Amino acid sequence: MTVNLEVADGVATFRLDRPPMNALDVATQDRLRELAGEVTRRDDVRSVVIWGGEKVFAAGADIKEMREMDHAAMVARSGDLQESFTAIARIPKPVVAAVTGYALGGGCELALCADFRIAAENAKLGQPEILLGLIPGAGGTQRLSRLVGPSKAKDLIFTGRQVKADEALAMGLVDRVVPAEEVYQQAHAWAAKLAQGPAIALRAAKESVDRGLETDLDTGLTIERGWFAGLFATEDREIGMRSFVEDGPGKAKFS
Repeated sequence: MTVNLEVADGVATFRLDRPPMNALDVATQDRLRELAGEVTRRDDVRSVVIWGGEKVFAAGADIKEMREMDHAAMVARSGDLQESFTAIARIPKPVVAAVTGYALGGGCELALCADFRIAAENAKLGQPEILLGLIPGAGGTQRLSRLVGPSKAKDLIFTGRQVKADEALAMGLVDRVVPAEEVYQQAHAWAAKLAQGPAIALRAAKESVDRGLETDLDTGLTIERGWFAGLFATEDREIGMRSFVEDGPGKAKFS
């Protein structure tokens, strides 16, 4: 398998395993979509970590494979490519990317699908597709601009340059920078903490933010209002409010 799945303590880890650079070929893209569906359905998975290992997250698409594809082949494939990454972004549970080494092209786009990105001090991120005469095709033009703003996104996409971890942190491309040996540990700890939270409320929060960003403010508020009212039908809402009244904030143990 080019991506392995491990589940422990409510946290699923997607471990990219296509040495030496975890190039995201068609088989890997399809495997990511398959795993996204699996963890979405599994009740024992409450959060997800995407990790490329100690040396590299993912250095991009498999260029040798792509070179053999003509226009007609890519027209047929491009929808599946985007759907594989969108499946990761649509996992209705918290997702964190643990980024070590290179996260370039498709690797950067995969990290963009996470809710939170923890990067190693040695990480390098970028969208170098322009250097191949292309543009990002797995969501980079859209997710990157929404995350860091259009000007910073255009800088990276137009030039194809790589940014080191400190610059990525300053522009909001990653959320935390830690020593390389701590990346997975901290990512797993973040995911494990959220795995103890109220699953339906976390899903509601994620969908409200993500879908709200895709539409106008009034529609976003309607999405929020529907989820907010709906959560009053959940057991976790009762547990949380009862615990707050009886024991104080932050002590609830959700079902």
